[in-house]
Amino acid sequence: MLYTETGGPEVLQHIDIEDPEPGAADVVVDVVATSLNRLDVVQRNGWFQMPGFTYPHIAGMDVAGVISAVGSAVTDVAVGDRVVVDPSLAGVDEGSKLAGMGDLYGDLGIIGGTVAGGYAEKCLVPASHVYAVPDHVSLEHAAAFPTCFLTAAHAIFAVGQLTAGETVMIHAAGSGVSTAGIQLAKNAGATVVATAGTDEKCERALALGADHACNNRTEDVAGFARQVTQGQGVDMVFDHVGTALFGQSLFGIGVQGRLVSCGNSSGDEASIPSLGYLFHSGIKILGSDPYRPEEFGPVWDTFCSGAFDVVIDSEFALVDAAEAQNKMLSNDFFGKILLRP
Repeated sequence: MLYTETGGPEVLQHIDIEDPEPGAADVVVDVVATSLNRLDVVQRNGWFQMPGFTYPHIAGMDVAGVISAVGSAVTDVAVGDRVVVDPSLAGVDEGSKLAGMGDLYGDLGIIGGTVAGGYAEKCLVPASHVYAVPDHVSLEHAAAFPTCFLTAAHAIFAVGQLTAGETVMIHAAGSGVSTAGIQLAKNAGATVVATAGTDEKCERALALGADHACNNRTEDVAGFARQVTQGQGVDMVFDHVGTALFGQSLFGIGVQGRLVSCGNSSGDEASIPSLGYLFHSGIKILGSDPYRPEEFGPVWDTFCSGAFDVVIDSEFALVDAAEAQNKMLSNDFFGKILLRP
């Protein structure tokens, strides 16, 4: 399922192309499931495209499946192995056709972001970037893992330095990255304050482990954060919404707290409503940069421990990718949306 120009869902083409051939350090994965991310739609519409993006483009950053071919230098994995894919092309071994695109702060290659991804029956992947899926984890659940869990883990812990006993406010609780963030923060011993755009999503966030939840379209988010922390404010805000909740987020943060930003789904511009409050309270605003290759394995092992619920909203056939993307744009979902090639 590819496209050769920007536009609406009508630009997606369900066609046959040549099967990928592995380089010496590559494998080919027969895709069992891939999950949607907002970047899939953003790039298709032309609202933003990653450095290095080219046409034709096959989206799908989150890939899980079975290895069907291996390169001549591959020894650690074999045909028939069940695997999940690290989509970041940082740290790719020489000998892979996808080597040389690992500039974390420049043209960082991303499977499904800048090179062909999981909206297909087969996907070319560096052998260094596949991880074994244990028997007790389904490939569908594995496909819900990579982007949302690594984005959340890197932002919350590597950048935000959240620790046990602290309080974190997490926006857009129904999104994949936030369902991951809620569970990761709770697993680390933090108190979680979730916000979402509907009461139903708030209830589901509480069921997922959030300690408190509020409707960010009908309630005062900053006031709620103060209320549930006995006036102190939260220690950290984990934000990938951007414009819509930025000001309220700042006023909900307590002394020497921090806001960690890893997205801009509601817009790319935000205003600081009070510089005085910002500097007087010692608040930090931190941008969450790309995760490192060495982070993927430990987070995957934690995920496979069984400590987390996998939240799948819905599944679609590959031919229905346009319908799946429209569902994502509607925001009428909770968790991950899957495609099944």
